[in-house]
Amino acid sequence: MLDSSNALPGQPSPSDDQIPQLAATLKAAGDPLRLEILRLLAQDSYSVLELCRIFDLRQPALSHHLKVLAQAGLVSKRREGNNLFYRRTAGSELLQQLFAGLDQLPLTETRAENVALIAAERAEASRRFFADYGNRFREQQELIASYSVYGPQVAQLLKPGRHALEVGPGEGEFLEELANRFGTVTALDLSKTMLERAQEFADEKGLQNIEFVCDDTRAAAARPESADCIVVNMVLHHTPEPAQILHDLQKTLKVGGQLLVTELHDHTQDWARDACGDLWLGFAPQQLVEWAADAGLQKGRSVHSALRNGFQIQIQEFVKPI
Repeated sequence: MLDSSNALPGQPSPSDDQIPQLAATLKAAGDPLRLEILRLLAQDSYSVLELCRIFDLRQPALSHHLKVLAQAGLVSKRREGNNLFYRRTAGSELLQQLFAGLDQLPLTETRAENVALIAAERAEASRRFFADYGNRFREQQELIASYSVYGPQVAQLLKPGRHALEVGPGEGEFLEELANRFGTVTALDLSKTMLERAQEFADEKGLQNIEFVCDDTRAAAARPESADCIVVNMVLHHTPEPAQILHDLQKTLKVGGQLLVTELHDHTQDWARDACGDLWLGFAPQQLVEWAADAGLQKGRSVHSALRNGFQIQIQEFVKPI
């Protein structure tokens, strides 16, 4: 038995049952391929078939490694339709320290190319959906959560400033809230169809201080520390890489700036994937908090509300620390 007197100051001494558990966890991770999998799953979740492509493995072999990691509590899984998606769990403080070194190691060139290919395929699928989505936007939006459900609540959290950015403005309703509170506003959307609808709304309302940009969040990151406030309403579940988007937006925020994210809670209503172009079936609140923390953002206020159709809405505020 370890002598608790040898514990470092400020750190709890390990108990008899913690040592075997830690040993089992380290044993599960103690394989080069599993470490590569854990490295990859730190920033995004992937389906089994996507991981097979990235690591050039047959499904039975990859499933075995994922099973070992899952039994050790190193990865978590969620079902979306017929697919299982895996992501690395937060783990204990000790494991987080070990993973901190692992996460500094770059992916091999081949692995990185495969990851980029899958990200491009996800983005293209989303782009194709929204190219045909414009005329059906409001109808499909009403199936889950109309703007009136969350828009006024998000507006109450706004901190006025000089410049605001809205990512994925939809039909443009929230742009009116921003235009009345900020000197200038940028509306950023990857879909030309949706951006045109937002611009039509702005023209009807006579909003003159809005710039419309058809691009992704990398364009926002190219304008570092330019926004006092960024709003992302019901967008992340349509995007292939939510974690990367938060990293891009952190770069765009000024120090002390505010990021407001409106999203669905995680759910099991698979029909939303085909009907509404959802790539993710919502997010656990802690998942968004972890991604934001990884991007260098601090958690602020939050609002949660349940809808009659079984969905739940979360509004999360994140702040770029001074």
